[in-house]
Amino acid sequence: MRAIPLLTLLLSGCFALSAHADEAQDWLTRLGRAEQQQSFAGTFVYERNGSFSTHDIWHRVQDGQVRERLLRLDGSAQEVVRVDGRTQCVSGTLVAGLGNSPDAPSRALDPQKLTQYYALSVIGKSRVAGRNAVIVSITPRDQYRYGFELHLDRETALPLKSLLLNDQGQLLERFQFTRLSTSPAPSDRDLQPSSECTPVAVSKSKAPEVPATHAWHLDWLPPGFQLTSSSARRDTQTKSTVDSLMYNDGLARFSVFLESTDGASVSEIRTQLGPTVAVSRRLNTVDGEVMVTVVGEIPIGTAERIALSVRGEKTAAKP
Repeated sequence: MRAIPLLTLLLSGCFALSAHADEAQDWLTRLGRAEQQQSFAGTFVYERNGSFSTHDIWHRVQDGQVRERLLRLDGSAQEVVRVDGRTQCVSGTLVAGLGNSPDAPSRALDPQKLTQYYALSVIGKSRVAGRNAVIVSITPRDQYRYGFELHLDRETALPLKSLLLNDQGQLLERFQFTRLSTSPAPSDRDLQPSSECTPVAVSKSKAPEVPATHAWHLDWLPPGFQLTSSSARRDTQTKSTVDSLMYNDGLARFSVFLESTDGASVSEIRTQLGPTVAVSRRLNTVDGEVMVTVVGEIPIGTAERIALSVRGEKTAAKP
């Protein structure tokens, strides 16, 4: 964690905090617009749990449409092409996980809302990928979410570097450009997928929606998180119904999945990979046992408390 000199804090904090918070909100507002308005191409590195990977990205905004192509340069070959946040094709190991990763258009940042649950401030300047940047700190006001350190390009407000930090200031995830160009915009050739990129037929691959098996809800929800969507789908392999609930606070998000165990012996899990956690527990209902799984980029203690709070209309009474 960065140490803030106590004397400086006492002398200037009362006068500078509001201005710094306002400036941080302005930068986050610009960030929220940047990816919908700014074309760019570059190379970035991604680090999680001590593992590094390198990627090329082409991002073009044209006639109100956002088209993007990502290509992994090391390790297993991976490629994704998206249009307005919807996946058009994928390759490599991403194909197998596609069914578990529904598309979602980019969410607009609301800095004013974030200030209720995060402290926003501009804490300095830096230089990333040969470009001048301003450093914005996003610090949670409670223990239920993670903090961020964003290095935003002074010219475009694009994120040149992003650090995801736990409550002890330990690094959980790093995203950092090593090269970024904002002109000229990526060409049609740059955005053309390779022959290995498998087209995604959404209408065929999507599991059919079915009526929800229970009216699920949470007895406890971290402050600021809201339900953004809920669905029930029939698993084409197991034929069982999987209910899902998705929540976010405008920055962090998590999902709750519920599926009948059909009497099978299923182990509960508690695992974390970088910032992503997965916690599951068994829940007894009048129709049988259900496995509750919470997945998201939230502290593991938060996920455990959420999993314990899941209730349904047909939840069996506790003995």
